[in-house]
Amino acid sequence: MSFAHAVVWLDHSEAHVLHFNDSAAESEKVRAHSLHQHRHHRAGSVGSGHAAEDEAYYHAVASAVADAQEILIVGPAGAKTVLMKHMQRHDPKIAQCVVGIETVDHPSDGQLLAYARHYFVKADRMRGDPVPRHA
Repeated sequence: MSFAHAVVWLDHSEAHVLHFNDSAAESEKVRAHSLHQHRHHRAGSVGSGHAAEDEAYYHAVASAVADAQEILIVGPAGAKTVLMKHMQRHDPKIAQCVVGIETVDHPSDGQLLAYARHYFVKADRMRGDPVPRHA
């Protein structure tokens, strides 16, 4: 089944991707290949103290939403902006489909789907698109 909308909730270790329309949804999880680790450096040591981002993880997330016409990216921290920057650099056609980036804590997939449907109804109204009618 083909879906026009996708929402991805992610942090640095896992992404929940939902493709959906008014009446149906499909979900998948994408896990980081290496766990995101915090490093602590002593004063005067070389390096920023941050682990490098898992490029393969962000590419896998981008690939998971590649067929969506409109994408909403949500999450609790900075991974959502890292994903957007990754897509702008490596997958600009996918990045153009992103309609919003929002801070959202840790919802269940059902809560995430409800949030995304509500978000897209509001976004469609702002663009002047007709609001779908539910039977």
